[in-house]
Amino acid sequence: MLSWALIFFIIAIIAAVLGFGGIAGAASGIAQLLFFGFLILAVVVLITGRGRNLLT
Repeated sequence: MLSWALIFFIIAIIAAVLGFGGIAGAASGIAQLLFFGFLILAVVVLITGRGRNLLT
């Protein structure tokens, strides 16, 4: 999920440099949504402790 946020962030930067404001804004919004979704899921996993047994 975090890698997708990074990809959309890079797309937003490239689109902004090239002058595509609408695409840059949309990609930035998607990147923010994915990043905050990742943060929420990471906090939930840390609080519940469900991530401990994934590799065993």
